[in-house]
Amino acid sequence: MKAWVVQQPGPMSGRPMRLVERAEPEPATGEVLVAVDSCGVCRTDLHLAEGDLVPRSPSTVPGHEIVGRVQRRGSGADRFEVGERIGIAWLRHTCGSCPACRRGAENLCRESRYTGWDADGGFAEFAVVPEAFAYRLPASWDDEHVAPLLCAGIIGYRALKRADLPPGGRLGIYGFGASAHLTAQVALRQGATVHVLTRSPDARRLALNLGVQSVGDAYDTPPELLDAAILFAPVGDLVPAALAALDDAGTLAIAGIHLSDIPVLNYQRHLFRERQVRSVTSNTRVDGEEFLALAATFDLTVTTTSYDFEEADEALADLATDRVSGAAVVRIATR
Repeated sequence: MKAWVVQQPGPMSGRPMRLVERAEPEPATGEVLVAVDSCGVCRTDLHLAEGDLVPRSPSTVPGHEIVGRVQRRGSGADRFEVGERIGIAWLRHTCGSCPACRRGAENLCRESRYTGWDADGGFAEFAVVPEAFAYRLPASWDDEHVAPLLCAGIIGYRALKRADLPPGGRLGIYGFGASAHLTAQVALRQGATVHVLTRSPDARRLALNLGVQSVGDAYDTPPELLDAAILFAPVGDLVPAALAALDDAGTLAIAGIHLSDIPVLNYQRHLFRERQVRSVTSNTRVDGEEFLALAATFDLTVTTTSYDFEEADEALADLATDRVSGAAVVRIATR
């Protein structure tokens, strides 16, 4: 099979990705083999390619927003039928027995494993996944537009939960890419007022088209104090700006797996009056099921920029330079 691998992590200008021939993987016990139709492109894939996220093994295949059809089932795998369309997301294994798993926080399991990092992902013609960590997908969504829901959507939804936005509250969103444009719609459908702060003029236009209250540059002050904020941009310098925009008891949730260094905070200006910062670490399968149900109910608009399989490295390069509107998606299959 053909697959894109991270040959040598580094800036996208140095072409760290290579298209290679690999043996088709075999599904192990409890796993299914999936013929990949589409795979969304996440900023985490970019962090992996550029070396911000250290690869767990040489020549890793990125991609963890995978839509495809079950080709074969390993021993004991019976959750899905051969030919059924399913989704493969970031989280692919937890131990199920540690304190975090037992209390429903499997995203914090120390034995957790991830698609496109610990195991090869979806920038390939085939991928395998433990069937317990795959998702059934709403039939109303086509492959290209459902793919971003599997990480951008799920992680954004968890970030929204972590932000503890009160009903009818005021939400600030810093950075407006794949995840943010879906999260904003969920918040709007739930009755929030949403303000978007981003450096990209195209992203600001998209945000206004989706119905947000206001847009501004990344470091602008929103027009009103915020009950909650979510930082999607991997820029630590934005943390003080977002905290300063919070009202009393406001919460800032930081959604990315990688963040540049945060400057020194001033306690009185940034944290006093019970303002708080929360990180977001992966997601639980419950988060995924909840979000996919909401996405179908809310009829979210998924804005995509699509690429052919041979252009997967270009998709990552465009993401690195903010040339992607909404979510980038690589079309793997031509069938």
